[in-house]
Amino acid sequence: MKTNEDIKETSSKSDVRVGISIGDINGISPEIIMKALSDNRILLDCTPIIYGSSKVFSFYKKTMDFNEFVYQSVESAEKAKRKKVNIINVWEEDLELNVGEATEMGGKYAFQALERATQDLASGKVDVLVTAPISKDAMNKVGFKFPGHTEYLADMAGQEDALMLMIAPGLRVGLVTTHIPLKDVSSTITAARIIDKIKGFNASLKKDFGIQRPKIAVLGINPHAGENGKMGTEEQESILPAINKVKEEGILAFGPFPADGFFGSNARSSYDGVLAMYHDQGLSAFKALSFDEGVNFTAGLLIIRTSPDHGTAYDIAGKNKASGDSMRNAIYLAMDVYRNHQLEKEITANPLKIEVREMTARDRRRE
Repeated sequence: MKTNEDIKETSSKSDVRVGISIGDINGISPEIIMKALSDNRILLDCTPIIYGSSKVFSFYKKTMDFNEFVYQSVESAEKAKRKKVNIINVWEEDLELNVGEATEMGGKYAFQALERATQDLASGKVDVLVTAPISKDAMNKVGFKFPGHTEYLADMAGQEDALMLMIAPGLRVGLVTTHIPLKDVSSTITAARIIDKIKGFNASLKKDFGIQRPKIAVLGINPHAGENGKMGTEEQESILPAINKVKEEGILAFGPFPADGFFGSNARSSYDGVLAMYHDQGLSAFKALSFDEGVNFTAGLLIIRTSPDHGTAYDIAGKNKASGDSMRNAIYLAMDVYRNHQLEKEITANPLKIEVREMTARDRRRE
């Protein structure tokens, strides 16, 4: 019989087919993809399949004199070569790049690449999806009606919502609300919504990250976490009741904690995850602590998707100044989560098949 270690070793040996959408071709997305994949050691564990255009990468290789990036063009994900960087040409036409600018054309091609990549992900042609940064403004001009990748993928999966997690070594931050105006946050944060997010976070920490008894810190929304109602009542009316409710179900959730004091101390090291109430509350602290290495992970979906934790950075596009670390970490995290899922399936699978047979005459005599 296989032990857990045997299963883990077997699971870790298989390549993971990593789909990568090119993102905004006028930003740093092509550059960080090239830098993340230029070290051939990453190819020992995965087969990268980039959805975009070999012409775009040829342009940036020449512009930045970046010859370390080697790739081959393939017609489809099924024809991708192992231990090689593969590029699917989502479009064939020549185009003029406007490096450092958000353009409608850039939005069009980013959208096309994302659609093709998600189609292959849904059909099992790739195992995971890593999305390079996009310009939401540019994509909105060509019919992309979502605030970001998270909402788009939730819609594609037929789900109302997904949980955005920001991941770095020793730090996992989840968000109750994501891309909504600050003025709408308070009315959006209900006890039911917080309960849903805590449960989703707890499930993700178990399934995606292999933590058996995760501890989750929940932040308040007001200064000093409301200070017993003196600075706001959301903590007493919504957040604390939600925490108490999930505790009744065995989930280890604690708080609400004042956000400034929590991130400013070592308290976060005592928890496996931190649930923030709104976008900038969680992400400002996260990026201050882990900007160059953080990863955006979409939890709660049947598919696995990660992304760098930064944007298109038009100001440094094409100047060979961008770091590929966050993109590389996004690829590795997607692979780790995929293998955790495979490991869980193998461990929980029934190893013994029960054989049902008809009772024979001898069996009946024995009775």
